Amino acid sequence: MSGAAKPPLIDRLRAQRETHRERSKIVRLGFVIVGFTVLLAGIAMLVLPGPALAVIPIGLAILSLEFAWAARLLEVAIEKAEQAKATAKETTRTQRIVVAVACVLALAAAVVAAILWDIPFVPWF
Repeated sequence: MSGAAKPPLIDRLRAQRETHRERSKIVRLGFVIVGFTVLLAGIAMLVLPGPALAVIPIGLAILSLEFAWAARLLEVAIEKAEQAKATAKETTRTQRIVVAVACVLALAAAVVAAILWDIPFVPWF
């Protein structure tokens, strides 16, 4: 988002970072431990089942209170999410219909493959 205003969430995170500095060292250490735990769980969810794309930013948000590198990564992620949101709003009705049809065809292909190749992910067959 070069030249554009920062999303309001980034300003709120920066303000929270300032008040976090006033907490005791023990509390801050707890935030670091929890932040790394959540971040590592999110990274593991990239290959394991789970909502990695939701958990990783939460871990970064916690770590951003203490570490500048986490704050930078989180700000980039927020800006990219805002860009994706704006791009999604700009899609035409035709584009949304094409994507919906593609999703339905992909689902139908998966069901047909499961039936033809006797893949047990459809439990009633």
